[in-house]
Amino acid sequence: MKLEWWILLAVWVLTLGLLLIIPKNKIRLAVTAFLFTQAITWILGLIVVEYGLITYPVRLFADVNRASFTYEFFVYPAVAGIFNVFYPYTQSMFIKFLYFASYCTALTVPEIFIEKYTDLIEYLHWTWYCTWISLFLTFMVTRGFSVWFYRGILKEMD
Repeated sequence: MKLEWWILLAVWVLTLGLLLIIPKNKIRLAVTAFLFTQAITWILGLIVVEYGLITYPVRLFADVNRASFTYEFFVYPAVAGIFNVFYPYTQSMFIKFLYFASYCTALTVPEIFIEKYTDLIEYLHWTWYCTWISLFLTFMVTRGFSVWFYRGILKEMD
């Protein structure tokens, strides 16, 4: 099996493992954020691929779709769910910004190495900072939706 397939398998297993840290009382919040993020990233991922900004030479369901099913449909939405579950809403704006920045950086840095050393992703007219900015914006939109959807009860979920 090629290195790329091992990486995809490891990412699926790691993401499934991370989902186990979600507290029972916050599963609804995680699922809501997951599904909302999934809707956004699936569409945006297709747009990015169709406009020739990124290509995914090795991917699941290659005959069906040119976007990365693993990242757009599972990994990033799962991370967004975890992001919302552990969001530090009682902290200062600076801490909240650091929270956003740390998640964006934690997703962008591995992507840089994956892009450079594997065939899982290839930047055509894209850069690492485009990834970072797009992650930041989609985290903001997902967080905004979660706050709106659960207005008045997010604090009660603690």
